[in-house]
Amino acid sequence: MAALRREFLLYLAAFLLPLCGATPSDILYRVPEEQPPNTLIGSLAADQGLPDTGHLYKLEVGSPYLRVDGKTGDIYTTEIPIDRETLRDCRNLFEGDKCYLEFEVSITDMVKGLGSGPRLIEGRIEVMDINDNTPQFSSPILTLSIPENTHIGALFSIPMATDRDSGNNGVAEYSLSTGPDADQLFSLQVAVDTDEKLPQLVVMGNLDREKKDSYDLNIRVVDGGRPARASSALLRVIVTDQNDNAPKFERSHYDAELPENSPLGHSVLQVRANDADTGTNGEIDYSLHQMSEAVQRLLRIDRSTGVIYVKGLVDREEENFLKFFVVAKDRGPNSKSSKVLVTLTVRDQNDNAPTIEIRGIGLVTHQHGVANISEDMPVGTPVALVQVSDRDEGENAVVTCVVAGDVPFQLQPLSESTNDRKRKYFLQTTTLLDYERVKDYRIEIVAVDSGNPALSSTNSLKVQVTDMNDNTPSFSPAMLEVDFAEGNQPGDKVLDVVATDADSGSNAELVYSIIERSASGLFEIDADTGEVRVKNLLDREETERYEFRVAAADKGVPSKTGTASVVVNVLDCNDNDPKFMLSGYSFSVIENMPPLNPVGVVTVTDVDKGDNARVRLFVEPDNGKFVIQNGTGNILSSISFDREKESTYTFRLKAVDAGEPPRSSYVGVTINVLDENDNAPYVTKPANSSYTYLTPDTPPDTRVEVVEAEDIDSGPNAELVYTITGGNPYGLFHISPTTGEITLAQAFTGEHNGLHRLVVQVKDNGKPPRHTTALVHVFVNDTKANVSLIEVLVGHSLYTPLDRDIAGDPNYALAQRSNILYGSLAGIAGVILVIVAVVVIRHRLQKDTKSGYQAGKKESKDLYAPKQGPKNSKGKKSKKSKAPKPAKPLEEDEEASLQKGLKFNLINDTVSDSPRIHLPLNYPPGSPDLGRHYRSNSPLPSIQLQPQSPSASKKHQAVQDLPATNTFVGTGDNNSTGSDQYSDYSYKANPPKYSNKQT
Repeated sequence: MAALRREFLLYLAAFLLPLCGATPSDILYRVPEEQPPNTLIGSLAADQGLPDTGHLYKLEVGSPYLRVDGKTGDIYTTEIPIDRETLRDCRNLFEGDKCYLEFEVSITDMVKGLGSGPRLIEGRIEVMDINDNTPQFSSPILTLSIPENTHIGALFSIPMATDRDSGNNGVAEYSLSTGPDADQLFSLQVAVDTDEKLPQLVVMGNLDREKKDSYDLNIRVVDGGRPARASSALLRVIVTDQNDNAPKFERSHYDAELPENSPLGHSVLQVRANDADTGTNGEIDYSLHQMSEAVQRLLRIDRSTGVIYVKGLVDREEENFLKFFVVAKDRGPNSKSSKVLVTLTVRDQNDNAPTIEIRGIGLVTHQHGVANISEDMPVGTPVALVQVSDRDEGENAVVTCVVAGDVPFQLQPLSESTNDRKRKYFLQTTTLLDYERVKDYRIEIVAVDSGNPALSSTNSLKVQVTDMNDNTPSFSPAMLEVDFAEGNQPGDKVLDVVATDADSGSNAELVYSIIERSASGLFEIDADTGEVRVKNLLDREETERYEFRVAAADKGVPSKTGTASVVVNVLDCNDNDPKFMLSGYSFSVIENMPPLNPVGVVTVTDVDKGDNARVRLFVEPDNGKFVIQNGTGNILSSISFDREKESTYTFRLKAVDAGEPPRSSYVGVTINVLDENDNAPYVTKPANSSYTYLTPDTPPDTRVEVVEAEDIDSGPNAELVYTITGGNPYGLFHISPTTGEITLAQAFTGEHNGLHRLVVQVKDNGKPPRHTTALVHVFVNDTKANVSLIEVLVGHSLYTPLDRDIAGDPNYALAQRSNILYGSLAGIAGVILVIVAVVVIRHRLQKDTKSGYQAGKKESKDLYAPKQGPKNSKGKKSKKSKAPKPAKPLEEDEEASLQKGLKFNLINDTVSDSPRIHLPLNYPPGSPDLGRHYRSNSPLPSIQLQPQSPSASKKHQAVQDLPATNTFVGTGDNNSTGSDQYSDYSYKANPPKYSNKQT
């Protein structure tokens, strides 16, 4: 980087710039074009011999290509690269001419102050060319006509390539590549003519147009840069008839003057060339060659006459010099051409008025045409830098500049510069300024050039004199005290504070504020008027005295501030209501609590004093249920509570103080009666005498029944839990403990056919808990055609003790083994069994005719009385009575189904002489007497009472006294299996689930 910096800083020629009025020395730096941003070009501090600190550098001229470090004076490149080929002053340079970029930097001495005045450094940067442009041919396809029979060694000029770079970066060499058909016919020769390299095609063999009339060659041009740039074009050689003379211009160089603002179509000059050939080979066409964009825009040439005309607006200030070539080309088939250099100098016309540029200098900045200067500045202080220039030249650019009017300002030339086209002046004061006398000035600057007629222009600057802030605001008196009553409204005025300032203008404009943050939340002050207002409601009981400080600050720079103390004494009044400690009270009491017991305590306060703080309490509405004790705040009940009748009591308490006028407040009170578990659940669904029918192929998870129950208690006392406590020995059924839904847990088998009685216990979560027992009957069979039979089974279940399981067919396994035995014997004794069966059936029919039941005959025996045991003392079993013959014979399959369906699966601890409990049955007209059939032939076991149990008649009565919903109610632990109505019975603990024999 250091080596690169030394390469950029090739030359440094500068001297320290003297004070205002001295002649600055030019500074010259050199830098290659197209350098990256922030490339160091030169250091003014080091080059001028100035210290590194204490100076402020500012770039006045040179943007946007340059920037200057304000502290060190280092000059850097910017984001906009310096392109030598596009700089305005470097567009039409001749070979060897140098390209310069001018810059100006002002230096302000920060140690001596603003009054010492800035200095201005002018310099130039030589922009050196780099190889950033590729040489290009005028067209990607170049056409060259060569006559046939041209002698070997003949030369033909090839259109030259152009390169916007200069010097070594310009065109360096040409090369030619040919195909196999032209390899022996053509070669390339480069001639050097002054500063140009002229490519020429050399004919190396005989050309015969009749054999081949064109050849395509490739010509390549390379510049001399490092690295080199190159391009190529197609050179198409057309073989024509011979034309051996090229046009020749009458002069080797044409130059002329072109007046600025020439009208369109104005003739500039005429070029002429002669051709020794005749006919079309001697006719010449003129064209412009190697012309810049400006030449293309401003000029045109007559193709036949060679007269050059103006076709665009000519402005010397834009283009002051034009350089181009004119090519003369004959019209022969073997066209020959030549060219001549033409230079045009644009002659100035006084068509530009002087321009006046006013800008800030050093620390004095301008904004919207206004400059601000303090009234205490010394005489000769620069206010602005004025630059006067004229785009014309010569006498037209000589400008005289003066300040018009009677103002205390003058123009001081910055230097004795010989550049009449651009002059710089300091606009500085001539006398001391007085803000109180004149606050601002309008300065008009007039510039007149020396043209004929003369042109002039004006520009103006407004200078505002700023006041010095040298007085502090003051309050009188410095302590302000005021009495202010509490109970105010927010925004009420407290007092006015007033401060004065001897300054004027913004230095005398005051802004009021409250200093303490704690007071700013309670009070506010108008920043402009000083009026103090209260923001919130003041309460003497909270704070009796407020003290804070207020400030008045002027708007000067820097600002000055004065302060004063404010004391606010708050006066008392009865402005506080009695206040309950809580916004609402809620008490809980247990039901059945006796009257005149306390149910709760409330507390009320009043922050006022004396009578204003003496409070009495009242109950509203006063319905006699509750009273309150003044002084203690105890609330007493006048009643005993029953939650099931009323669970919540709500009323208000009124607190009234003794102030004048009195103030009062209210609070709501809620008395919640807590529940005791004094109610047992009761079942609403299903009825104990109902049943649910299921087929043996019912799949698991099928919904069987839902036990629904209610409890008039609340909370945990009303949370119910459902369990199956009996009748489910196989685990066929499952009940949801929360919903009471009974579902099938597993599939049925043959032994499960028949009636199932599920004993469901519904228990609450109270302490102690209460429970209820319900019966759910499920009848499993292939058919339910005989509804009366199912009703008999359900009725019999209601008189069966709850600790006995009724769960399907208990003889299923024995029946399966019997079926195997019967199947073995069936093939041997089939005929014998048929004969025996006929004899037995005939014998039974004769016996039933004598002592069996006859349909329609009223039996004098009480069906509802329990059957007595045998009367003989020897304990012999009484002979079973046979089933009566039904009025209408049953089908064989129906009779078999009935005998199978009437089997109960009971826990049976049989006592042979125990009495049975029979059911009252209601049969529809014409139906068989299934009750008598049941007493005689049913395999159902009798309900056997233990010796300590009551008589069967009392048991019968206990079942008949069930509630309408057939619900058993009880309390106690989970092992209870019956209701309170069964409390006199004692069942054998843990009876066997099944008996292997029928009673």
